[in-house]
Amino acid sequence: MITREELLKKYRDYFKSKGHNWISGASLVPENDPTVLFTTAGMHPLVPYLMGEPHAEGKRLANVQKCIRTGDIDEVGDAIHHTFFEMLGFWSLGDYSKEKSIPYTWELFTDVFGINKDRLAVSVFIGDENAPFDEESYNIWLGLGVSADRIAKLPKSENWWGPAGTTGPCGPDSEIFYWIGKEEPPKVFDSENKLWSEIGNNVFMQYNKTADGKYETLKQQNVDTGIGLARVLAILNGLDDNYQTELYKPFIDKIEEITNNKYEDNVKEFRIIADHLVAATFALSDGVVPANKGIGYIVRRLIRRSLTSLFLITNSESNSTLGKLYPKIVKIYGDDYPQLKDKKVLAAILEEEDKYSLMFYEAIKMIGSNTSPKQLFNLYQSHGLYLQIAFEVMEKRLGYKLSENEKNHYRDEFKKLLIEHQDLSRTASAGMFKGGLADAGEVTTKYHTATHLLQEALREVLGDHVSQKGSNITPERTRFDFSHPEKMTEDQIKKVEDLVNGWIKEDLPVTMEEMTVVEAKKAGAMGVFEDKYGSKVKVYSIGANNPSAGSMSSPQAGLGSRDFVSREICGGPHVTHTGEIGGIKIVKEEASSAGVRRIKAVLI
Repeated sequence: MITREELLKKYRDYFKSKGHNWISGASLVPENDPTVLFTTAGMHPLVPYLMGEPHAEGKRLANVQKCIRTGDIDEVGDAIHHTFFEMLGFWSLGDYSKEKSIPYTWELFTDVFGINKDRLAVSVFIGDENAPFDEESYNIWLGLGVSADRIAKLPKSENWWGPAGTTGPCGPDSEIFYWIGKEEPPKVFDSENKLWSEIGNNVFMQYNKTADGKYETLKQQNVDTGIGLARVLAILNGLDDNYQTELYKPFIDKIEEITNNKYEDNVKEFRIIADHLVAATFALSDGVVPANKGIGYIVRRLIRRSLTSLFLITNSESNSTLGKLYPKIVKIYGDDYPQLKDKKVLAAILEEEDKYSLMFYEAIKMIGSNTSPKQLFNLYQSHGLYLQIAFEVMEKRLGYKLSENEKNHYRDEFKKLLIEHQDLSRTASAGMFKGGLADAGEVTTKYHTATHLLQEALREVLGDHVSQKGSNITPERTRFDFSHPEKMTEDQIKKVEDLVNGWIKEDLPVTMEEMTVVEAKKAGAMGVFEDKYGSKVKVYSIGANNPSAGSMSSPQAGLGSRDFVSREICGGPHVTHTGEIGGIKIVKEEASSAGVRRIKAVLI
């Protein structure tokens, strides 16, 4: 069996013999490039040099570059696609062109790696209004002994690379394919046959795409060649499954051990767990922080899909499984990428796993075969349950097979609701809604009212010294910071939770009245009484129909003679009755700063 290390040595030695200098790979997070989220190819960090800037290592370069391609996320689950992968690359910065690049690639595959020529095929660019048919590449392949039947002429959608973002170097390419079928390869190459797997790509960067969509001829003609390490490693070891190579087999074995399930019975889920965790770990090691948007959103999505696939295998609410898989990544890649060993990487994985697990297990209990698009959207807002993950739960766990038309209906309705939600968010960001809310959507509004109840419950259980020190409310959870000198006990947390859920169950009215600050203070409203308020303020009361007078027939439990549960100066918005909230669960209590504790809670 040839190892990853041995493969890299063969590659390095070959290109050093051809006068190429070895350069280090770049971060997964592109520097000074807002057009892409991640480094997607080895050429990406080299754009300035492809545009003509001289490189310190010369005009012939080679390396191995870690890449993440988000466009392949939904493809992960088959034998050859990955979100994260290492790309072997070699470049000519205006030094040579097709006449050397193509023979180098052919010699590397057939002589150095020893791949059977009879199982290879290639494709070239057929030409269009922007660039002519790549006749030169076609003739070079013929000269190397490749049969015309094994050379496909394909359009730009198949044989044109780049640019990496919206603008930059690009041009026609010539791709190399390997027949992964168990039977003998067909005489004629058909690019539509999925048993022909792409293993390498020669990109001839002859053009620069401008912001207005024009293709300008580059003064410096470049060659960029990329080769997928994982796919080649599988081929050289006689495997038709990348996940059986040393890059993934340790994960597969460990997942089998942890879940007591077999890989062959859950192939797709095993592959998703392994691929997504590797991708997320590498991104975290390059400084990406999980978030609800941008590059952090991709990492969060990768971790959550790993956890979902794990649940679909085990149907169990076990935690810390991803943490048990993490050491395998360090063992495989740690010597080449020491930043993977940073303790912050594992901490981030465990935090995301802990954060998502509680929300996810609550969310899936609410899914049925007739769950509406709006209900799924609400689960996305409240629990972070992505639509594709909901589909997987409905099909794998509930056995409800969704047709493509049904899925498209869900997607269309989901998109409409998302647009409405985004419109509300933009309104909120313009300043209409305050108080730590991320937006004014339906679910966030529920969280807002629940946070008022949470503060009151904390004061009842811990004492009147409790006051708000900050809050942040998103469609996924509420985070509330409050003054308290010590860690809450499990009993105290339960009492707070029970109080809030009791008030929710009573379906108490939530009312608003505008009054002066003096009147608000007199009515017992909580608030920071300083001159930031105007002459009139909004006062929201929970459990009283008239904030200024009160109308409850009897005091609430534990509230003495008060005629309300909560009364605060607040800009809104709120639900009209507490029953709309449904219920809450406190998922974390921790220190925020000296003398300040932080609670995170989710809707149930």
